[in-house]
Amino acid sequence: MENGVIIADVVFQLGPIQITNTVVTTWVIMGAIAVFSWLLTRRLQIQPGWVQTAAEGVVSTIEESIRGIAPRYVDHLLPFVGTLWLFLIIANLSGLIPGVHSPTRDLSATSALAILVFLSVHWFGIRTQGVKSYLRHYLKPSPIMLPFHIISEITRTIALAVRLFGNMMSLEMTALLILLVAGFLAPIPILMLHIIEALVQAYIFGLLALIYVAGGLQSQQLTQQKHNEKTEE
Repeated sequence: MENGVIIADVVFQLGPIQITNTVVTTWVIMGAIAVFSWLLTRRLQIQPGWVQTAAEGVVSTIEESIRGIAPRYVDHLLPFVGTLWLFLIIANLSGLIPGVHSPTRDLSATSALAILVFLSVHWFGIRTQGVKSYLRHYLKPSPIMLPFHIISEITRTIALAVRLFGNMMSLEMTALLILLVAGFLAPIPILMLHIIEALVQAYIFGLLALIYVAGGLQSQQLTQQKHNEKTEE
């Protein structure tokens, strides 16, 4: 830690590229999710065990969350939003493991996630509407709004990265300071605070990502709806 800022430690180096503990932890989490998903889907059963039941419950919960915001695009968004939520939950909670720091307390990691959301908004929008139809909504209701739409896209991406980074970094720093002052007299309250805050931050980030992507998907739908209403009048 330098000047109150948590600095990622370099684990090893590949030529000019430094591999930090944030990158290593991120790779481990992604690998664990991929392996677990592969093992789980290999032996799906009609009469599921408790592991399959729990997994189906998680998937159903994510589906309902997506359906509440973008009911027409549940199948499109489930793989991306579901994976993002699972990664964030595990990444935020990984800070509870002794010697491991949560990747999301590193601004580079949260920036990468925010950029991924930014690109996904346009990817899903273009994929479902086509390039011309999707880009046309940036000129609505008037072409003069284009710079404001662009600024909005950039600022919300920055805010998405900084919000998660700030909350997770402050959470780890607060827990560290309390442990330094109080020792291990109050580990359980600190542990519960960390778990609750980690889950809340993962939920907020994932929900905002879902709202942004759904907004890109439904922009043309709203425009067409308004056009139809004017035509009927």
